[in-house]
Amino acid sequence: MKVYYEVIYCLNFLLDFMILFGTKRILKRKANCFRLLLGSLIGSFSIILLFIKMSSFQLLFFKLCFSSLMILISFGFSSFFSNLGVFYMISFLLGGFFYGMDLSFHPLSSYLFLIIGSILLVSILVLSFLKYKEIIPNKYMVFITIKKKTYILEGLLDTGNHLVSPYHGESIILADINISSKKWIYVPYKALNTSGVVCCIRPDKVIINKKEIPHCLVGIAKDKFSLGGVQCILPNCIKERLC
Repeated sequence: MKVYYEVIYCLNFLLDFMILFGTKRILKRKANCFRLLLGSLIGSFSIILLFIKMSSFQLLFFKLCFSSLMILISFGFSSFFSNLGVFYMISFLLGGFFYGMDLSFHPLSSYLFLIIGSILLVSILVLSFLKYKEIIPNKYMVFITIKKKTYILEGLLDTGNHLVSPYHGESIILADINISSKKWIYVPYKALNTSGVVCCIRPDKVIINKKEIPHCLVGIAKDKFSLGGVQCILPNCIKERLC
């Protein structure tokens, strides 16, 4: 099979650039496009390692050197290991993607498939991690005590949740727990194109981030939350009490 070295070099350059760009977006670095291009240019020369006879350990060492140089050129010395870690994470995921694909068809089609597939995969990775990073700072461990039983839940602060009791102005924590009670407090609510009633109970104690939260109710969620495994949703007004 005829090998086009210039095509392999260009393909390697594009992949290196996408990995560096993905690293920049995930970690929100301020590296400009010129530095990313220069780092990709340096990294592309690593293809010469494929044509030099060396041991696996030597190959790994030189690849690490090239990767480190790419990171230093693109992002500088600040947060070097974080940058390198994300760089390798994206590299391994792309490598697994290539390994799992059947690229035995026409060479030109293979190259186009690699480029388009890589762009899509890196884009999905970046969007997923940015969404994940937005959720993490708003997660809290919540301790709710009701009838001498304490529920330990992972809670998510929902900035769009302004649900309060119209009777005494108490904020409402929605929780996915099973409780039987004869003292339900029925709180009406209205959201986008929907309305209803939340069954609430007044807890004995609520502790979030080692702070006791007074004047709140616990509403029983009708459905499980599909937000990264959280068991309760915290209203926006609680954020001020946690500061």
